[in-house]
Amino acid sequence: MNKSTKRWLIAAALLVVIGLTIFAGIMSINGWDFTKLDTKKYKTNTYEITEDFSNLSIKTDTADIVFAPSDSKTSKVVCYEEENTKHSVSVAGGVLTVDLVDARKWYEHIGIGIHYKTPKITVYLPKAEYVSLIAEASTGAIEIPNAFRFESIDISGSTGTVKCDASAAETIKIATTTGAIRVADISVGLLELSVSTGNVTVSGVTCRDDIKIGVSTGKTNLTNIMCKRVISNGSTGDIALDRVIATEKFLIERSTGDVSFDGCDAVEIYIKTDTGDVTGSLLTDKVFITQTDTGDIDVPNSITGGRCEIITDTGDIKITIH
Repeated sequence: MNKSTKRWLIAAALLVVIGLTIFAGIMSINGWDFTKLDTKKYKTNTYEITEDFSNLSIKTDTADIVFAPSDSKTSKVVCYEEENTKHSVSVAGGVLTVDLVDARKWYEHIGIGIHYKTPKITVYLPKAEYVSLIAEASTGAIEIPNAFRFESIDISGSTGTVKCDASAAETIKIATTTGAIRVADISVGLLELSVSTGNVTVSGVTCRDDIKIGVSTGKTNLTNIMCKRVISNGSTGDIALDRVIATEKFLIERSTGDVSFDGCDAVEIYIKTDTGDVTGSLLTDKVFITQTDTGDIDVPNSITGGRCEIITDTGDIKITIH
């Protein structure tokens, strides 16, 4: 190594040490609170709602959406938001509408900033029951507590997690890309969930009609559920059913994902996988129709009960009745 190269390496090392020292000094002054490094400016705006409404439509981008019971007889929307990307709040035709208003110039979209804070929309509602809820977010999370009930719920998002603990008399539809979906302790008419690489968790649900779940590589966990049919398709994601009872049918298809049951039952069962295993326990006798190319098969030799057809390519099939 020549002298010139050594000098450059020493100079580079000194610059790194100086930079780390300056960074440590700044963070020490700010109490090591990284949110103080955020380059965006935020403001809290509160919108008092005096008009009556029974439907809600909320559309945003990066903001989280949270619903909470109001401590008064009126509604309000509290937006913790960027100063130049505010939300408009209005009521017309019985619909409370919250929309993102991006006032940034084109050049403000260029460049990389430091962002640690998350915008948030909190909707305070005085009543427990409403007709419809439509919520759309991109990277923001959405959370609906069990304090509310709707006729229908329609939620769409991208990377944000969706937690729905609110019941609906008719339909709940939730669709995300990489965001996880969690539904718990509700009653609903029809439940439709779809996700690409995110996980789906459903527990404590009474469903009058079907539960439909579409996934790609995400895992699906269903626990303590009563419904008419469970219909699910996916690619490499596993699906696990624990104490799931369907009055009519299980219809489940996977590619490389496993399918497992624990204390589950349906009048008819149809399972198809490629390399995924199908294992677990059912509650009542079934007439088993099984097929696999290279996998092992171990099922009861019963001649009574509903039809249970299980088809795999290389996956194993092992089912017990108890």
